[in-house]
This record gives sequence, structure tokens and C-alpha cells, in this order.
Amino acid sequence: MEPKIATVSQINGYVKKILDHNIILNNVWIKGEISNFKRHYSGHLYITLKDEGGVLKAVMFRSAAMTLAFEPNDGMKVLARGRISVYEAGGSYQLYIEEMIPDGVGELYIAYEKLKKQLEDEGLFDAAHKKEIPRFPERVGVVTAPTGAAVRDIINVITRRYPMAEIVIYPAQVQGVGAAESIVKAIEYFNASGEVDTLIVGRGGGSIEDLWAFNEEITARAIYASKIPVISAVGHETDFTIADFVADLRAPTPSAAAEISVPSVIELRNRINTDQNRISQNIAKRIESSRLLLKRFKMKTPKDRIDEYNLRIDSLVKSMDNCLKMKTMTLRRQFSEHAAKLDALSPLQTLSRGYSIPTKEDGSVIRSAEEMQSGMEFTLRLKDGNKDCIVK
Repeated sequence: MEPKIATVSQINGYVKKILDHNIILNNVWIKGEISNFKRHYSGHLYITLKDEGGVLKAVMFRSAAMTLAFEPNDGMKVLARGRISVYEAGGSYQLYIEEMIPDGVGELYIAYEKLKKQLEDEGLFDAAHKKEIPRFPERVGVVTAPTGAAVRDIINVITRRYPMAEIVIYPAQVQGVGAAESIVKAIEYFNASGEVDTLIVGRGGGSIEDLWAFNEEITARAIYASKIPVISAVGHETDFTIADFVADLRAPTPSAAAEISVPSVIELRNRINTDQNRISQNIAKRIESSRLLLKRFKMKTPKDRIDEYNLRIDSLVKSMDNCLKMKTMTLRRQFSEHAAKLDALSPLQTLSRGYSIPTKEDGSVIRSAEEMQSGMEFTLRLKDGNKDCIVK
């Protein structure tokens, strides 16, 4: 049996197809230490990932590298997500990195991404489920730690902006074991009691571990199930927790959440004053206009008004006369033009130039000599009259 012979390119292409169709290798997280790190002028990153047992070449294209939140360096331990494929020209397989994070928070980050995708697929982030935040709440519920900068900021901002709103604080554990359960219990309490119009759920900033209670599934589902509109207020302006995606409105900090939850009394007062001034000015203008109109009406006697109407009538009659004169002149001109055209086309004009018209006894015109016979009587119409004639 003759052996099958393949080219190098064919083998590389065949291996590439096998790897590209492998479900596991199409989206895989790999843990390793960076070595031989190079940043190409194009923006692509070339990396070798290694551990105690081996090495793996990797590349991160510019579009993916722009999303990195840290600067990679040799010796740094990372978690990289991407796909394994073959670089056909070099005959080597490598990792094409789509996402990379420092090792240490990797497991939490992977869990975060997994839950985020799951809840997004279920529709918990859809805008259609978002509830409108009341414009003028009577009571604002706050779920946060009873001490710390977050609760003080919320109280200070709401008291300053809208002092007529009552603040109801539910002390909750917002960090550590049992924090998510504490937050859920607070949300459920406010929904059961129905004593507040708006809920602020949050805490100050911290590491991903500190904020993890707001990335728990039970917290997300409690916020989604809340009948009371929820403003998430976790103190991290650049990053998002799962609670931020599920909440009806996301604020970057607790202070910002307090500002969003209530209107500003000063702004309302200024708006009212502006509206009052505008209304007063409009009323004053209407009164002045009416006063002037009434004054004009009172100054005229019945005789003045009759004289005014007579002048208007005279003006209208004069205008009508002018219109009739103009119309008559136009019609006369048109008549003269039409008469001239008809005269130019009249048979009488032809007769005046020496022509005549022979007609039979019945008045029909004789158009050919063949119609005339010797001794036949006919009439000859000339310019100045008719003559009876006979054919010889």
C-alpha cells in the first residue's frame, strides 16, 4: 500500500482545525507566570506563560490588550483566558489571550463573570424591569453598615438637600461571612413593612473581596424582587458589582446615591421663584395690554367711531373703483388685441386687395372652373358689393 504524503502546510492546517473545533480549548483559563514579555510597536503583547512543568507561548492582540487594568511584567502570576490554536507559518501552537487578570483575585473574578452572564441571560439586567425612582420621596430606606463614612455621607446629603424626607436606616453587615444574607434580610424587611419610597443599598469602597457581598446571587435576586425602587451605592466609581447591574439605578458612590434619591430644596425654590417671576411678568403684560385697549375704547365717542367707519367705507369704495378701472382697461386692451387678430384673418381683408368670391344660387362657393358651365348664372362678391354674372 502506497503511503500518503502530506505537505508541512497541510499538516499544520489539519492540526489547527482539530484545535479550533475543540470546545474546551476554544475558551480556557490558564494559570501561569509571565516570562519573555514583549510589547510590539503595533500594540500586540507577546508572552510566554510558564510553571514548574512547562511553558506555553501566548499572544494578546492590541484590541484585547487595551482592556487590561494592569501592566504585565516578567515574573507576574496571572490568569489568562483565550483559545488554543496553531500558528501555521511557525508550526507551533499558542494561546490567543482575550482576557488577563493578576492571579490572586482570579477565582473571584471568574465566579463574578459566570454569575453575571447567568443573570444577564435570565433577564435580570433588562431595562424593561427597571422601576422609576420617586421624585419627592417621603421616606428613604438605607441598607448599609451603621458606622462609617458611607452612612454619614448619605445622612448629610439627604438632610442638606431635602430635609423634609425621613431617613430610615437598617444596620446591615456589608463585608465578610454572612454579609450577603444580612443585606437580603434588610431588603426583605423594607418590602414587607412598606414604610419607605426608595431604597439605597451600598457601602464605601474596597477590594473585590471587601465588596463581594454585592456580587452574591442572593443579593442580586433580592434587589430584583424588590417592589421598592433600589439605588445601588457601592463606593467604586470605575468598577461594577452585580448589584449595580440589577438595581433600578446605579450611583458611583453613597453620596451620589443620596443626591439621586431626593431633589434639592434650593433648586426647587429657585425654580419656583423663576416660575413665579415669569407668571407675574406675563400677567403684568396682559393687564397693561388690556388697559391700553380699554383706554383707546373709552377715548372714542359714538361720532368718532361713525366717522372712522365712514372713512373706512370711503377707502374701500376708492379701492373698489381703482380695481374696476384697472379691470376695464385690461379688458379693453384684450378686446382690441382680439379684434385686430380677427380683422387680419377676415375674408373682407382679402377682397380689399382685389380678390372676389363667386357663389352659386344656393350660396355655396365655386372653387373650380370645372364647376362652371356656359350660360350658368352666378353671383360675384366684390369688396363693395355683389354682381350677378353669367358664364360665356
